[in-house]
Amino acid sequence: MPTRTPRARRYLMCPPTHFDVVYAINPWMHPDKPVDPALAGTQWERLREIYRELGHEVVCLDPIPGYPDMVFTANGAVVVEGRVLLAKFRHVERAGEVDGYVDWFRERGYAEVHQPEQFNEGEGDIRPVGRRILAGFGSRTDWRASAEVQELFGLPVIGLTLVDPRLYHLDTALAVLSEHEIAYYPPAFSPGSQAVLAELFPDAIIATEEDALVLGLNAVSDGRHVVLPEAATGLAGALAARGFDPIGVDVSELMKAGGAVKCCTLELR
Repeated sequence: MPTRTPRARRYLMCPPTHFDVVYAINPWMHPDKPVDPALAGTQWERLREIYRELGHEVVCLDPIPGYPDMVFTANGAVVVEGRVLLAKFRHVERAGEVDGYVDWFRERGYAEVHQPEQFNEGEGDIRPVGRRILAGFGSRTDWRASAEVQELFGLPVIGLTLVDPRLYHLDTALAVLSEHEIAYYPPAFSPGSQAVLAELFPDAIIATEEDALVLGLNAVSDGRHVVLPEAATGLAGALAARGFDPIGVDVSELMKAGGAVKCCTLELR
């Protein structure tokens, strides 16, 4: 079993001050079901506390009134070696969130902050894995965004087609565990994309449908510790068997909007 060494990370999070489910832009969202904002805040605070206990730095983005999904910072951008590719949201309900990211990055001296031409939803669909980038294409991110990603970051981009509407972002169907390891749920991908993943990651952890549908793959790894929804017990066991240290967290209230651990966490590389 390999030795797992954690690496200190820097994460951007946004408090769920305005969190609610008032529209439906994915199959998880049901505006007719009540949301407990206080519980969402408690769960978010616990997630942030876990990161800090693990030695990671957490910085925060100010929420903007009228944007209840802004808590899901992973959707807002991708950051690699200090270069920032902002999101371009397909749904008008989230489009205005980008203004908050533009201000945040520019006020902190990021010199390369790029506005995209094609639809992309940040790390929700664009996931660096070592010196390559996996890009999920489906209902949110346009396949043409791959060219923008590759030109900006200078890394090879591997396109993957998402086919399960319940797993609408790449980060709901695939978790990055280290610079060369992933976990994923194969039926979330087209046959060709499944073949590509099997070729690139023959030793990947294969998640069950049960764990995928509690957003167990919407996880954050520092190379040793893997923070994931506590309901994904099967995946937690598989991670432990590979030498990782899984840490379950309750994000049940945030899941009412279709997001979990990773959705709340944008890594600032």
